[in-house]
Amino acid sequence: MGEGLPRAVTIVGIAKETPKIRSFRLSEPFDFTPGQFVMVWVPGVDEIPMALSGEDTISVQEVGDATRAMFRLGKGDLFGIRGPFGKGFSVEGKALAIAGGIGVAPLLPLAMQGKVEVFLQGAASGRELPFRKALSRVTDLRVATDDGSEGHRGFVTDLLGDMRLRDFVSICACGPEPMMRTVLGILAEQGIAARGQFSLHRYMKCGVGLCGSCAIDPDGFRVCREGPVFRGDQLLDTEFGQYARDASGRRKRIE
Repeated sequence: MGEGLPRAVTIVGIAKETPKIRSFRLSEPFDFTPGQFVMVWVPGVDEIPMALSGEDTISVQEVGDATRAMFRLGKGDLFGIRGPFGKGFSVEGKALAIAGGIGVAPLLPLAMQGKVEVFLQGAASGRELPFRKALSRVTDLRVATDDGSEGHRGFVTDLLGDMRLRDFVSICACGPEPMMRTVLGILAEQGIAARGQFSLHRYMKCGVGLCGSCAIDPDGFRVCREGPVFRGDQLLDTEFGQYARDASGRRKRIE
Protein backbone atom coordinates (compact mmCIF):
# COMPACT_ATOMS: atom_id res chain seq x y z
CA MET A 1 0.00 0.00 0.00
CA GLY A 2 1.27 3.43 -0.86
CA GLU A 3 1.01 6.93 0.53
CA GLY A 4 -1.81 8.06 -1.77
CA LEU A 5 -5.48 7.16 -1.67
CA PRO A 6 -6.80 4.72 0.96
CA ARG A 7 -7.23 1.12 -0.09
CA ALA A 8 -10.50 -0.57 0.85
CA VAL A 9 -10.25 -3.52 3.24
CA THR A 10 -13.05 -5.72 4.55
CA ILE A 11 -13.68 -6.58 8.20
CA VAL A 12 -13.59 -10.39 8.45
CA GLY A 13 -13.83 -10.65 12.25
CA ILE A 14 -14.36 -8.56 15.37
CA ALA A 15 -13.22 -9.49 18.89
CA LYS A 16 -14.39 -7.63 22.00
CA GLU A 17 -11.20 -7.38 24.05
CA THR A 18 -12.61 -5.17 26.84
CA PRO A 19 -15.77 -3.07 27.22
CA LYS A 20 -14.01 -0.22 25.36
CA ILE A 21 -11.53 -2.04 23.07
CA ARG A 22 -12.24 -4.13 19.99
CA SER A 23 -9.92 -5.84 17.54
CA PHE A 24 -10.82 -5.75 13.85
CA ARG A 25 -9.38 -8.56 11.73
CA LEU A 26 -8.97 -7.43 8.13
CA SER A 27 -9.18 -9.15 4.77
CA GLU A 28 -5.47 -8.91 4.02
CA PRO A 29 -2.22 -9.04 5.99
CA PHE A 30 0.36 -6.26 6.19
CA ASP A 31 4.12 -6.52 5.90
CA PHE A 32 5.08 -4.40 8.91
CA THR A 33 7.49 -3.87 11.79
CA PRO A 34 5.85 -3.88 15.24
CA GLY A 35 5.25 -0.26 16.21
CA GLN A 36 4.42 0.97 12.70
CA PHE A 37 0.96 2.45 12.12
CA VAL A 38 -1.68 2.74 9.42
CA MET A 39 -4.01 5.62 8.56
CA VAL A 40 -7.58 4.38 8.89
CA TRP A 41 -10.23 6.22 6.89
CA VAL A 42 -13.83 5.92 8.08
CA PRO A 43 -15.86 7.32 5.15
CA GLY A 44 -17.81 10.43 6.03
CA VAL A 45 -16.17 10.74 9.46
CA ASP A 46 -12.36 11.08 9.63
CA GLU A 47 -8.98 9.49 8.96
CA ILE A 48 -6.92 8.61 12.03
CA PRO A 49 -3.65 6.79 12.82
CA MET A 50 -3.77 3.37 14.45
CA ALA A 51 -1.10 0.88 15.43
CA LEU A 52 -1.21 -2.63 14.04
CA SER A 53 -1.74 -5.24 16.76
CA GLY A 54 -1.12 -8.08 14.32
CA GLU A 55 -0.32 -8.65 10.68
CA ASP A 56 -4.01 -8.39 9.78
CA THR A 57 -5.43 -6.69 12.87
CA ILE A 58 -5.98 -3.26 14.37
CA SER A 59 -7.17 -2.86 17.96
CA VAL A 60 -9.36 0.15 18.65
CA GLN A 61 -10.36 2.00 21.81
CA GLU A 62 -13.59 3.99 21.62
CA VAL A 63 -12.49 7.57 22.30
CA GLY A 64 -13.76 9.85 19.51
CA ASP A 65 -16.00 10.25 16.47
CA ALA A 66 -14.02 7.94 14.17
CA THR A 67 -13.64 5.15 16.70
CA ARG A 68 -17.32 5.40 17.69
CA ALA A 69 -18.20 5.03 14.01
CA MET A 70 -15.93 1.99 13.76
CA PHE A 71 -17.69 0.40 16.73
CA ARG A 72 -20.90 0.54 14.71
CA LEU A 73 -19.35 -1.49 11.88
CA GLY A 74 -19.78 -5.22 11.53
CA LYS A 75 -18.32 -8.19 9.71
CA GLY A 76 -18.32 -7.56 5.97
CA ASP A 77 -18.15 -3.77 6.28
CA LEU A 78 -15.28 -1.82 4.74
CA PHE A 79 -13.01 1.10 5.58
CA GLY A 80 -9.90 2.58 4.01
CA ILE A 81 -6.27 1.93 4.94
CA ARG A 82 -3.03 3.71 4.01
CA GLY A 83 0.32 2.40 5.18
CA PRO A 84 2.03 0.92 7.12
CA PHE A 85 4.05 4.04 7.91
CA GLY A 86 6.81 5.19 10.22
CA LYS A 87 9.56 3.64 12.26
CA GLY A 88 8.80 0.65 14.48
CA PHE A 89 10.56 -0.98 17.41
CA SER A 90 14.08 -2.34 16.99
CA VAL A 91 14.62 -4.96 19.65
CA GLU A 92 18.01 -6.41 20.51
CA GLY A 93 18.92 -8.68 23.40
CA LYS A 94 16.84 -9.01 26.54
CA ALA A 95 13.70 -6.88 26.19
CA LEU A 96 11.20 -5.30 28.59
CA ALA A 97 7.82 -3.97 27.42
CA ILE A 98 5.72 -1.44 29.34
CA ALA A 99 2.13 -0.79 28.24
CA GLY A 100 -0.60 1.49 29.52
CA GLY A 101 -4.18 1.00 28.29
CA ILE A 102 -4.50 0.66 24.50
CA GLY A 103 -0.72 1.17 24.34
CA VAL A 104 -0.51 -2.62 24.54
CA ALA A 105 -1.55 -2.86 20.85
CA PRO A 106 1.79 -2.05 19.12
CA LEU A 107 3.71 -4.04 21.74
CA LEU A 108 1.59 -7.18 21.35
CA PRO A 109 3.27 -8.33 18.08
CA LEU A 110 6.71 -8.09 19.73
CA ALA A 111 5.56 -10.36 22.55
CA MET A 112 3.87 -12.81 20.21
CA GLN A 113 7.13 -13.07 18.25
CA GLY A 114 8.88 -14.15 21.47
CA LYS A 115 10.97 -10.99 21.71
CA VAL A 116 9.81 -9.76 25.15
CA GLU A 117 11.10 -11.40 28.32
CA VAL A 118 9.07 -9.30 30.79
CA PHE A 119 5.86 -7.44 29.98
CA LEU A 120 4.40 -4.83 32.35
CA GLN A 121 0.75 -4.00 31.64
CA GLY A 122 -1.34 -1.33 33.31
CA ALA A 123 -4.99 -0.32 33.09
CA ALA A 124 -7.75 1.29 35.13
CA SER A 125 -9.16 -2.08 36.20
CA GLY A 126 -8.93 -5.80 35.50
CA ARG A 127 -11.79 -5.51 33.01
CA GLU A 128 -9.68 -3.08 30.96
CA LEU A 129 -6.68 -5.40 30.42
CA PRO A 130 -6.75 -6.60 26.79
CA PHE A 131 -4.77 -9.61 25.53
CA ARG A 132 -3.92 -10.76 29.05
CA LYS A 133 -4.32 -14.48 28.32
CA ALA A 134 -2.33 -14.32 25.09
CA LEU A 135 0.48 -12.37 26.73
CA SER A 136 0.70 -14.68 29.74
CA ARG A 137 1.42 -17.59 27.39
CA VAL A 138 4.45 -15.97 25.73
CA THR A 139 6.07 -13.69 28.33
CA ASP A 140 6.45 -12.98 32.03
CA LEU A 141 3.37 -10.78 32.41
CA ARG A 142 3.10 -8.45 35.40
CA VAL A 143 -0.02 -6.36 35.91
CA ALA A 144 -0.98 -3.13 37.67
CA THR A 145 -4.48 -1.63 37.93
CA ASP A 146 -5.59 1.71 39.31
CA ASP A 147 -8.30 0.11 41.45
CA GLY A 148 -6.30 -2.93 42.52
CA SER A 149 -8.77 -5.40 40.99
CA GLU A 150 -5.85 -7.22 39.31
CA GLY A 151 -2.18 -7.31 40.23
CA HIS A 152 -0.48 -4.34 41.85
CA ARG A 153 -2.73 -1.51 43.01
CA GLY A 154 -1.33 1.64 41.42
CA PHE A 155 0.50 2.73 38.29
CA VAL A 156 2.29 0.37 35.92
CA THR A 157 5.43 2.47 36.45
CA ASP A 158 5.40 1.38 40.12
CA LEU A 159 6.44 -2.08 38.91
CA LEU A 160 9.77 -0.70 37.71
CA GLY A 161 10.92 -0.11 41.29
CA ASP A 162 11.65 -3.79 41.89
CA MET A 163 13.43 -4.39 38.58
CA ARG A 164 17.08 -4.35 37.51
CA LEU A 165 16.57 -2.21 34.42
CA ARG A 166 20.22 -2.40 33.43
CA ASP A 167 19.66 -6.10 32.70
CA PHE A 168 17.55 -5.13 29.67
CA VAL A 169 19.06 -4.08 26.36
CA SER A 170 15.73 -2.89 24.91
CA ILE A 171 13.00 -1.19 26.97
CA CYS A 172 9.90 -0.56 24.85
CA ALA A 173 6.95 1.52 26.03
CA CYS A 174 3.59 2.69 24.74
CA GLY A 175 0.73 4.36 26.55
CA PRO A 176 -0.28 7.78 27.85
CA GLU A 177 2.58 10.25 27.41
CA PRO A 178 2.79 11.22 31.11
CA MET A 179 3.28 7.53 31.92
CA MET A 180 5.99 7.20 29.31
CA ARG A 181 7.61 10.43 30.50
CA THR A 182 7.89 8.82 33.96
CA VAL A 183 9.54 5.77 32.41
CA LEU A 184 11.98 7.98 30.52
CA GLY A 185 12.84 9.86 33.72
CA ILE A 186 13.64 6.60 35.50
CA LEU A 187 15.85 5.44 32.63
CA ALA A 188 17.60 8.82 32.47
CA GLU A 189 18.36 8.70 36.20
CA GLN A 190 20.13 5.37 35.63
CA GLY A 191 22.00 6.64 32.57
CA ILE A 192 20.25 4.30 30.14
CA ALA A 193 17.78 6.61 28.37
CA ALA A 194 19.08 5.44 24.99
CA ARG A 195 17.87 1.90 25.73
CA GLY A 196 14.30 3.17 25.86
CA GLN A 197 12.03 3.05 22.81
CA PHE A 198 8.81 5.04 23.07
CA SER A 199 5.85 4.78 20.71
CA LEU A 200 4.03 8.13 20.44
CA HIS A 201 0.45 8.76 19.41
CA ARG A 202 -0.12 12.28 18.08
CA TYR A 203 -2.77 14.00 16.00
CA MET A 204 -1.98 13.42 12.30
CA LYS A 205 -3.51 14.75 9.10
CA CYS A 206 -1.34 13.24 6.37
CA GLY A 207 0.70 10.47 8.00
CA VAL A 208 3.61 10.99 5.59
CA GLY A 209 5.52 13.97 6.99
CA LEU A 210 4.05 16.80 4.93
CA CYS A 211 1.60 18.67 7.15
CA GLY A 212 3.66 19.03 10.34
CA SER A 213 0.66 18.53 12.63
CA CYS A 214 2.45 15.82 14.60
CA ALA A 215 5.77 17.64 15.02
CA ILE A 216 7.51 17.74 18.42
CA ASP A 217 9.29 20.87 19.62
CA PRO A 218 12.03 22.01 19.74
CA ASP A 219 13.65 19.67 17.20
CA GLY A 220 10.71 19.38 14.82
CA PHE A 221 10.63 15.57 14.90
CA ARG A 222 7.66 14.35 12.86
CA VAL A 223 5.99 11.50 14.71
CA CYS A 224 4.67 10.00 11.48
CA ARG A 225 8.05 10.01 9.75
CA GLU A 226 10.89 9.96 12.29
CA GLY A 227 8.65 7.98 14.66
CA PRO A 228 6.23 6.92 15.95
CA VAL A 229 8.93 5.01 17.87
CA PHE A 230 11.76 7.19 19.24
CA ARG A 231 14.79 6.40 21.38
CA GLY A 232 14.61 7.86 24.86
CA ASP A 233 17.67 10.05 24.41
CA GLN A 234 15.98 11.71 21.40
CA LEU A 235 13.08 12.81 23.61
CA LEU A 236 14.88 14.00 26.75
CA ASP A 237 14.86 17.72 25.96
CA THR A 238 11.61 17.89 24.01
CA GLU A 239 7.96 18.61 24.84
CA PHE A 240 7.32 14.84 25.06
CA GLY A 241 4.88 14.11 27.87
CA GLN A 242 4.14 17.79 28.43
CA TYR A 243 2.63 19.34 25.28
CA ALA A 244 0.91 18.23 22.07
CA ARG A 245 -1.18 19.88 19.34
CA ASP A 246 -4.88 19.79 18.60
CA ALA A 247 -6.56 19.61 15.19
CA SER A 248 -6.07 23.35 14.66
CA GLY A 249 -2.34 23.13 15.40
CA ARG A 250 -2.56 24.87 18.77
CA ARG A 251 -0.14 23.75 21.45
CA LYS A 252 -1.91 22.27 24.48
CA ARG A 253 -0.70 20.82 27.75
CA ILE A 254 -1.03 17.05 28.11
CA GLU A 255 -3.07 16.21 31.21
